[in-house]
Amino acid sequence: MKNTKRNKTTILPILMIFMIINLPRRTCSVSVVQFIFGDSLSDVGNNNYLTRSLARASLPWYGIDFGNGMPNGRFTNGRTIADIVGDYMGLPRPPAFLDPSLNDDMILENGVNYASGGGGILNETSSLFIELFQGTQEMIRMKIGPESADKFFSQARYVVCMGSNDYINNYLLPVYADSWTYTGDSFTNYVISTLDSQLRLLYALGARKVAFFGLGPMGCIPLQRLMSSDGNCRESTNKLSKGFNKAALQLLNNLTNILPNSSFVFGDAYDYFQDIIDQPGKTWFVSVTQTVLVAPLER
Repeated sequence: MKNTKRNKTTILPILMIFMIINLPRRTCSVSVVQFIFGDSLSDVGNNNYLTRSLARASLPWYGIDFGNGMPNGRFTNGRTIADIVGDYMGLPRPPAFLDPSLNDDMILENGVNYASGGGGILNETSSLFIELFQGTQEMIRMKIGPESADKFFSQARYVVCMGSNDYINNYLLPVYADSWTYTGDSFTNYVISTLDSQLRLLYALGARKVAFFGLGPMGCIPLQRLMSSDGNCRESTNKLSKGFNKAALQLLNNLTNILPNSSFVFGDAYDYFQDIIDQPGKTWFVSVTQTVLVAPLER
């Protein structure tokens, strides 16, 4: 008999993800919130509360197009990807886990964002995300009871956006042992195996609707261009992105097939960013080779 679940996990544009995983409208009786796990692409301020961290979005150019134009903990001039997706679907923006004002009522109304700049799949932040989420679950169970809490968490949406730091700040740096221990393919297998365990644990904790964002063209970021001989994108690094995305999509397909009542959706970031790089005239970008941080840093 043909397995009809096989086609549920597909490569999707960012703004279509939550529509495909059957997101109810905000007019429903039960609040639907997001729980976000990730790195600087989805951090909304957690790192600003880490006083010993060097990765903090507290400098003037961060947040210039967001709210009052002041730094707010997002590593961007405006909204993060998670902000954009949530806003598009009418979901509340989850506050940072380390926000001192966070309480159980806020979690029930808005969810939580655990993302932290520098986070990755392999380093200790990935396991810490899960531990923090388990602590959140205990808090909510105490608040509304086990049965209502289980329903709340099963109906929530989960966004996982990480993986680039495992390559850029680990495998691609010769000072780390992983760059000498693994080939590109074997390192990707290692990362995917770890991701598999983490997603299965999220499922065991009640997550049923999970969106995982793949990697963009990492070889085109300023650091990788700087390390290339001609200043162009490093195709060897982009090949790693493509290999990871292919393996991640296969993993999500498999999880959707074998875990009952689950939907693991892959958000394609590579093709959309590559299209911007190849055809900047189609967007509002003037240059795709210069970062806006260059001028302030050179002064």
